[in-house]
Amino acid sequence: MNPIPRPFQTWIKGFAVIFGGIVTLNVASTLTLKAFQIASENKRKKTALPCMSCRGKGFYTCKLCNGKATISWSPMYDPIAINPCVCPTCEGNGVQRCLNCLGKGYD
Repeated sequence: MNPIPRPFQTWIKGFAVIFGGIVTLNVASTLTLKAFQIASENKRKKTALPCMSCRGKGFYTCKLCNGKATISWSPMYDPIAINPCVCPTCEGNGVQRCLNCLGKGYD
């Protein structure tokens, strides 16, 4: 004996088919859009000029810490108690992503 009445079974199966179709269409459209994005990005990369700010690298030396990865900081002006801390701009890497090309290396 089945605990779910027959009319409800029909509704549940119909809902499962519709939901499965929606999920399938969503996945297919997402993959198609990604493929078009990748193709257009590759085409643009071939014809674009290199970024003038970072010279095509996609990153440059951090301007706040000058590539040292730490800055001297004091909560109040006190020349005796100056503490080195991690640079908040580059997060201690010494380089930061180019804001002109967003790290791509071309305009």
